[in-house]
Amino acid sequence: MSNRDQYLPGPAFGAEARNDGEKWTLVLVRELRHPPEKVWQALTEPANLREWAPFEADRSLASVGPVRLSTVGTPTPLISETQVTRAEAPSLLEYRWGDNDMRWQLESFGEGTRLTLWHSIGRDFISMGAAGWHICLDVFDRLLADEPIGRIVGGEAMKFGWPRLKAEYGKQFGTDTPGGAPGTAKKS
Repeated sequence: MSNRDQYLPGPAFGAEARNDGEKWTLVLVRELRHPPEKVWQALTEPANLREWAPFEADRSLASVGPVRLSTVGTPTPLISETQVTRAEAPSLLEYRWGDNDMRWQLESFGEGTRLTLWHSIGRDFISMGAAGWHICLDVFDRLLADEPIGRIVGGEAMKFGWPRLKAEYGKQFGTDTPGGAPGTAKKS
């Protein structure tokens, strides 16, 4: 965990805000140096999720069916009784987290994996979500590289560059500009 003190996220990148009327989707893409099978394990297994994700799961996400997701890093734990709706190892995972649909796609990319996350999210939260997932995916990548630094979520993320990232994504998406009307987010 010694590398944790030195961790600071790089600049905002690999994200897009899409809107379809009232519905907003945050799309994040990361190219990882690890094979899809290893990425899949870190994405679905509760012990791995505890190392990087903003929630804990009461079972593996690798199969369709009910699951309880408990948000961490919040003053009061938020528990979502939900469903994994698609689990096609090691390429596609879909579930609902609270009121948000989550879709993770893993594609072979050279010797690694191109990971794409689609997260339905309210417009007012899209730059916050992008900043949070940016940090989570950095921690995720370090876990995969066997250099874990431990989960960084909630208020703790404030110490690790989250406010700067939120501002960068907000500017990139056009969601944090004064008078920015809904539907004005820019694609990057």
